[in-house]
This record gives sequence, C-alpha cells and structure tokens, in this order.
Amino acid sequence: MVASPSAPVGTRPNASPSAAGAWQPRPEQSRARDPDETGFVVRDGVRIAWERYGSGEPTILLLPTWTIIHSRFWKAQIPYLARLFRVVTFDGRGNGRSDRPSDPAAYAATEFVADALAVLDATGTERAVVAGLSMGAAYVLMLSGDHPERVLGTVYLGAALPLADRDPGRDEVPFDDDVGRDEGWARYNAFSWRRDWPGFVEFFFGEVFSETHSTKQIEDALDWGLETDADTMVTAEHAPYIETTENGVGLTGRAAALALAARSRCPSLVIHGTSDRIIPFAVGERLAEALGATLVAMEGSGHDVLGREPVLANLLIRDFVRGLERGS
Repeated sequence: MVASPSAPVGTRPNASPSAAGAWQPRPEQSRARDPDETGFVVRDGVRIAWERYGSGEPTILLLPTWTIIHSRFWKAQIPYLARLFRVVTFDGRGNGRSDRPSDPAAYAATEFVADALAVLDATGTERAVVAGLSMGAAYVLMLSGDHPERVLGTVYLGAALPLADRDPGRDEVPFDDDVGRDEGWARYNAFSWRRDWPGFVEFFFGEVFSETHSTKQIEDALDWGLETDADTMVTAEHAPYIETTENGVGLTGRAAALALAARSRCPSLVIHGTSDRIIPFAVGERLAEALGATLVAMEGSGHDVLGREPVLANLLIRDFVRGLERGS
C-alpha cells in the first residue's frame, strides 16, 4: 500500500472552478477550542491524524464520516463536550491531515474501525462512548458489535446503513459509466466527479443541508470537501463497506448490519432528521428497533443535525453520556 503525503488543512488539491463559478480557497477558521494534544498513528504505512480535547471522564470518540469531509464537521460539538468530558477525534483516511492511500482496499470500513482502535490505544483510552454521523454510524456499529470491550455506549446520527430502500425518486446512474450528465444525483458518478468535483460537492451538501438558511453550513462543507479530490474519492468509493463475520460466515450489507446490531449490548441513542434527503428516516427507525435504543426524531431536520441543530445535538449527547454515568 502506498500512502501519499497528506495535504495541509486549508489547502485544496483539486480546487477547479465549478459550474457555479470559481470557489476560492479560504484559510482554516479560528477554532473555538484548540486541541490539548495531537498526534498520528500509522497503520500499514498510512498516517492517521488525531486530536484530544479536555480531560474529563468518560472519553467520547467522535468518528470520521464519509471521506468527503474531515473531523472539523464536529466543530460545534467539541468545545462544549470537552468542557464536560474527554473528547477524541481523528481525520478519516483520504482527507484532512491524514494520508490518502491509492488502494481502494485501504478505505474499507474495517480499516476505519482499525484506525479508531489504534487512536484509542494511542490516546490511552480503554473504553469510550462512540458517536458517528452518516457513514460514521457504520463504524460505530462495527465497533460496538465486533469490539464491545472498547465501547461504553453508542450514538448514531443520520445513520447510513442498508436498512431501508433508497428514495425511488432519486435519479441514480451507474457509478463507473459515463452518462454525460452533470446535474442532480447523476453527479454521483466517477466521470462527473473528475469533470467537476467542486460542482458535485456543492450539490451534495445542498442536499445534506436541505433546511432553509443553511448557507454557512454549506460553505464550510464545501471548503472541507475541496481538501480532498475526485481521484481519492473515486478510489474510496470502490472500497468494501459494512461487513462482519457470524459463525465463520462473512456477512455484508443488511445482513451484516442486523447481525452487528444484535451483538451490540451497550446503551445506544439514535438521532435522525425526519426530512433527511440522504438517508431515509426509516433507517433510523429500523436501527433503533434493532438495537432496542431510544430514537430521537428531529422534526424537519435534514441529514446533518450536528451542523444545523448543534445545541440540541450537544444536549442530547451530553444527557446520554450522563445517563451512562448514572447507570440509567
């Protein structure tokens, strides 16, 4: 496996103009709280950048999501949660200060889970409450189902899990065939990404933040999405997703998700926006049912409740963690 040098935060390897016009790079914004400790773990030659905030107990591990953005998407949670608990984050491989491997297998969900375990070890964390947004929720589920000894509790936000059918009205095209269209969901295509990566990022985060008055959230996400590039994202798209083993048999997709949920014994909280355009609300319902977990339905919210409803999301996470401390 060959790891390429990671791009510094605030730079863009592929900042070409989108159909909406040129998007100019901006330096990283000042943080509400700087990390108390930073470092790297190296696995199979791939460097993973991590940060630690605060020193309370327990530790909350905030996992990466899809490679399209790095750990700064937790920016509205870290300052508040770090005043109460110990918070650990890391940039997922393919973005931020972590490396960008050139092998699709390096982006398998199992690799992100192994990175999380390595970061827990590097930060001296025996067990943690683990939270994940979208694809990060799959990593949460794999950690809790396959490594229960490291997990105190789990929080799933907008979980991208194969537990419901996709929206039949979504215009989907084969990912590896050039359909010659760069509009709507037809942009979810390797050729379209390489033609106009900024255009896809802008479209995608417009769908993520479907609520009105989301300009700031979309601008931030566009900045972060342009810190990776189309070739890296195409490579990551070909990686295996959720998987596990049950009685010596390899499982993927819905069967893997249900098997992992059945093995997850820790307390769990599921949060999902009722107006999520990326992952149907039914996924959150079915995940909560499979886990025997509390489901918080965010009325009218889209996919990223962390960015659009940060205060409520922070209080939900805080109360969940405090409930673990009380044993309730």
